[in-house]
Amino acid sequence: MYAIVEISGKQFKVAKSDFVKVPLQNAAVKDKLQFNNVMLVDDEGKVSIGTPFVKNAEVSAHVVEHGRDRKIIVFKKKRRKDYKVKRGHRQGYTQIKIDEITVGKPKVAAAPKKAAAPKATAPKKAAPKAAAPKKTEVAKKTEKE
Repeated sequence: MYAIVEISGKQFKVAKSDFVKVPLQNAAVKDKLQFNNVMLVDDEGKVSIGTPFVKNAEVSAHVVEHGRDRKIIVFKKKRRKDYKVKRGHRQGYTQIKIDEITVGKPKVAAAPKKAAAPKATAPKKAAPKAAAPKKTEVAKKTEKE
């Protein structure tokens, strides 16, 4: 069983007990995470495709570690202008382990209490329409011509 899940605007193919590096999440190590934006679920040949997300599908995971990727060199240059800038960048990530992928029926909530009937209100009166501006003599002359 595997799923395509959207995490922080990016799509990842995940399966149970996979380790995945995702964009930095605001969670501590060993925290549980739930991802509801599941786009596709393949359960041994039975494929469910969402529009855009599969209803009642959920991927649960826990945080293994936070870290930073390898350094990427950013070099800018404008020729003949004596302009060169060399900088490095390390993107933060969170490594998660997928605990389970579930696709099921929606949870049944307790029966809602009967609400009181809404009070009848009097219909509002329509606002009077504004009168059209009166035409001046100059405007009347130009219409005739």
